[in-house]
Amino acid sequence: MALSQTEIQGKIRALSGWELTKSKAIQKKFTLSGFKDALTFVNQVGDLAEKFDHHPDIVINYNKVTLTLTTHSAGGLTAKDFDLATHVEKIGKAEDSQA
Repeated sequence: MALSQTEIQGKIRALSGWELTKSKAIQKKFTLSGFKDALTFVNQVGDLAEKFDHHPDIVINYNKVTLTLTTHSAGGLTAKDFDLATHVEKIGKAEDSQA
């Protein structure tokens, strides 16, 4: 079930650097130290996405990875989007500490 605007606002505040898009999604750009690190990060996100059975849109531009999350079947943002984003943050922080 899609979250209300109030619920979305509360959940987005708990995430660092994630933004709401006009297309009822949340998005964040991660900057890695190089292309190979970006690919490693994307593979880690892919493993999480499979585990959560919830798959983000992923764009790779050399060392920058943009993730966009929404629940198409619900027509907007759900708890699944924010749960996956929270777990992706842990990977992103680990990548930052290695860079």
